[in-house]
Amino acid sequence: MTDTTDLRTSPLHSRHEELGASFTPFGAWTMPLKYGNELDEHRAVRSSAGLFDLSHMGEIRVTGPDAGTFLDHALISTLSTIPVGKAKYSMIVDDNGGILDDLISYRLADEEYLVVPNAGNTDVVWEAFQDRADGFDVDLVNESLDTALIAVQGPDAAEIITSVVDDADEATVHDMKYYAAAPLTVAGIDALLARTGYTGEDGFELYVPNDQAGQLWDALLNAGDSHDLLPAGLAARDSLRLEAGMPLYGNELTRDITPVEAGMAMAFRKKEADFVGRAALADREATSRIVGLRGEGRRAARSGAEVYRGDELIGTVTSGQPSPTLGYPVALALLSGEIAPGEQLEVDIRGKRHPFQVVDTPFYQRAER
Repeated sequence: MTDTTDLRTSPLHSRHEELGASFTPFGAWTMPLKYGNELDEHRAVRSSAGLFDLSHMGEIRVTGPDAGTFLDHALISTLSTIPVGKAKYSMIVDDNGGILDDLISYRLADEEYLVVPNAGNTDVVWEAFQDRADGFDVDLVNESLDTALIAVQGPDAAEIITSVVDDADEATVHDMKYYAAAPLTVAGIDALLARTGYTGEDGFELYVPNDQAGQLWDALLNAGDSHDLLPAGLAARDSLRLEAGMPLYGNELTRDITPVEAGMAMAFRKKEADFVGRAALADREATSRIVGLRGEGRRAARSGAEVYRGDELIGTVTSGQPSPTLGYPVALALLSGEIAPGEQLEVDIRGKRHPFQVVDTPFYQRAER
């Protein structure tokens, strides 16, 4: 059994214990892996809704006259031009172009942003921001250990959220666009409500102070009861994001991979502002890239499995497992050379090669209601 005594716990940890959660280490945290059957949790998100505790994620507030230009310098994307109330997905790289993290930045006001790095990289991003702030009129505050993050994901997410807001605010929820955010009172609690997610479904994420997380969690769990909402852990979150073709840091994204290989070159190719890592990325051409694979048998390819074209080793699987929704194995792989959709390849699974086909991602795409 893994020793978790030195790991951080979510402000909702006691709630998860009461729900019978199994826990797993995740970076510096111990978080719910599952509450019962992870397949049931996965399917609940696809058919109705799931409730996730994401309090291990980081939150860094960036304010000041140079907030936007600082983020233009620190990240590969242009953040200074996004409208207030909108969000942008981006990456932060080192001087050599290696990916330190992928993250979402919300513009909350003209001179205020909330940047959300991944749990395992929060300290890395925080240190990089401090190093890169020289010369900018900007204030940085690391709110990660004071902020809870709860997500409602699934086709019923909007209905669940509107059931716990004032009637006058229901339109704000329904009309909110994807990758947008607004302050809103939810279940009597002042929260930042964002329409983002990591599951391939419609969904919302709610940022609140730690001491109000329990009240919000209880209210959302109760509101979702009539929608067959289930609390969902990291196991379901991983299978959902893989079906949606979304990268996971440490798998598809690492310091050994640049945004070019990760398919994010469009974020900086036409960017006017200078940024850390630009010189290394300026003329870089991808010699390998992340692609989707569909298994033609029943065996799933796992991370690290070798991928072959004939007798030629062309890369490795970065993530893979059976798809609960689609009923066949899916995988993401970092492959070199020219790779064409529909191409037949083989993956070595425990010493035996199995057929896989190159397919477009996402593997799963939700139907619009």
